[in-house]
Amino acid sequence: MLRPVQSRMRREGDLYALEAALQRRGLGPVAGVDEAGRGACAGPLVVAAVILPPRARLDELDDSKLMTAASRERVFERLGRGRAHLAVAAYEPAEIDERGLGACNLEGMRLAVARLAVRPGYVLTDGFRVPGMPVPSLGVVKGDRTAACVAAAGVVAKVTRDRLMEELDGRHPRYGFSGHKGYGTRAHSAALERWGPCEAHRLSYANVAVHLDRGAGGPAAGRAGSARTIVGTAVEKEER
Repeated sequence: MLRPVQSRMRREGDLYALEAALQRRGLGPVAGVDEAGRGACAGPLVVAAVILPPRARLDELDDSKLMTAASRERVFERLGRGRAHLAVAAYEPAEIDERGLGACNLEGMRLAVARLAVRPGYVLTDGFRVPGMPVPSLGVVKGDRTAACVAAAGVVAKVTRDRLMEELDGRHPRYGFSGHKGYGTRAHSAALERWGPCEAHRLSYANVAVHLDRGAGGPAAGRAGSARTIVGTAVEKEER
């Protein structure tokens, strides 16, 4: 089977060139995979996989972090209405606490690809190659600025997660999730300091764990026992 010579690629230019090269080698359709929420301390981790239609060109598509919320929504809607194939895997905070972020992220990438309605011939992942993919794959440095399908996956993951965080904001309005989306902003840290964590928080994260004994209580109480065990294990490893 033909494969790209490099195991990793670093290129910021024509967003569609890498996929076109793979297609010419008979390795299509090409799926891109990316995640959103890896660096957050609250809310889910969302992983998306996208296969773009042949010869697709999305005017506003870019690295999701460089796009406005409005442009991400427009691209997301165009992907949904068009002939793109989309699939998502999401992991709630309790599962991230139990299994670890890295394990959830890797599994989510494999799962999102497996959920695609069309089996890809090749997979491009953002940043690093993921072992155990059902088809050949390539880890692309800055993939969301290099390959259109990875950028599209980043948009799908980001928009999906942002919408979930809006829902969480309705259930837990004191934390302002609709504004910071669960990341460690000054406003979020102040809310944690005042109220302690809720069920939407990743209790194994250090900046959340220090507030486990604070009075928010109710929503997080059902998870406190297992979360404390995980936090304790993490601390012991660091001390060694």
